[in-house]
Amino acid sequence: MGKRSNFPRRVGDGYQTPFPPVTRLLPMLENIRTFAEPCAGEGLLVGHLTSLGLTCLYQDDIAYGRNALDLRDEDLVDVDSIITNPPWTRSILHALIAHFMRLRPTWLLFDADWMHTVQAFRFLRHCSHIVSVGRVRWIFDTTTDGKDNAAWYRFHIQHDDGPRFVGLRSKGDIHA
Repeated sequence: MGKRSNFPRRVGDGYQTPFPPVTRLLPMLENIRTFAEPCAGEGLLVGHLTSLGLTCLYQDDIAYGRNALDLRDEDLVDVDSIITNPPWTRSILHALIAHFMRLRPTWLLFDADWMHTVQAFRFLRHCSHIVSVGRVRWIFDTTTDGKDNAAWYRFHIQHDDGPRFVGLRSKGDIHA
């Protein structure tokens, strides 16, 4: 999944979201009751969020026939936020950021290193929060964490003052 891996990537960057990164996002969702998950894959992130009391009003994935770039405002009636673990392939990721942030406040989980790149510059003014997650174990039947740190990024077109960084505060924030 990371830039230093030599194994073949999964089709569509289909890596299901384990629970530990969700625990880092939860404190940021206190005003969120409903969400959409347009890159849902097998639905693990939806399951985590609904188990924590949120309601999913829209769930789909390109693997099931709906490209997330086809998501429209009318699909999101009563949705407070888009929350997803999108493909990390830059051309797809950047198109999704640009599209989603115009529809709803959007939380995306992807590599933390992205914020330090030139390609991030055009998006960062619309990023209100970056929540550090650390290394994530993306492959469930392994004991090895990913090689890249991850973060949740919140984007919204109405925000234009850049991000607030929420770092790891204790060993309890680091998940193996």
